[in-house]
Amino acid sequence: MPSTPELVTAELGRAFSSTPQRASVTFLGVEPIDVLRFPVDGPDGPEVVFATVGCARHPMHDPSDPAPDPVRGPRAELVVRMRAVMPAPGLHRSLATVAAAPAVEGLVLAPDSLIDLGEPLWTGAICSAFLLEPDELADLVLPEPSDPVQFLRAVPITANEAAWVRLKGADALREAWAEGDVDITDPRRGGVTPS
Repeated sequence: MPSTPELVTAELGRAFSSTPQRASVTFLGVEPIDVLRFPVDGPDGPEVVFATVGCARHPMHDPSDPAPDPVRGPRAELVVRMRAVMPAPGLHRSLATVAAAPAVEGLVLAPDSLIDLGEPLWTGAICSAFLLEPDELADLVLPEPSDPVQFLRAVPITANEAAWVRLKGADALREAWAEGDVDITDPRRGGVTPS
């Protein structure tokens, strides 16, 4: 039977109909996290999609749970969608760091989670955090009794935007983006400032 990472890789390959570049990132005491990079034809020009493989290898559990179920529990992989207008060196490592957090820190990744790395997500980036939301990819159903894998879109956000999320919530930031006509897929974008 294929492993969960193999099933995720196959599903991503079907979804994007292209052969990805693959980078593997290793953290001490944790199985490797792969980050796949897919070129995609977007509605407004070339795009690139980064997707993790390995986060969903095991279900996520609250670290205070004394006897976590090794099979049941939420599983997730992360997806970043960006315009292909400039390189983003180091983004794969930032994404892998978040994907490894459930295994390293017992973090449970879910929609509206704010993950602040406190440093640029890629070289030269103004964004230092990710805001998670459901991605357009459908959940990947795994063999029973495992829970499905949810694909979570990781939206790069600035420190000011992260502060806005902490103060007013994720929906308030999304409203500000809509009002300001902010293209969250553009790595060159500016941020919105809490008011």
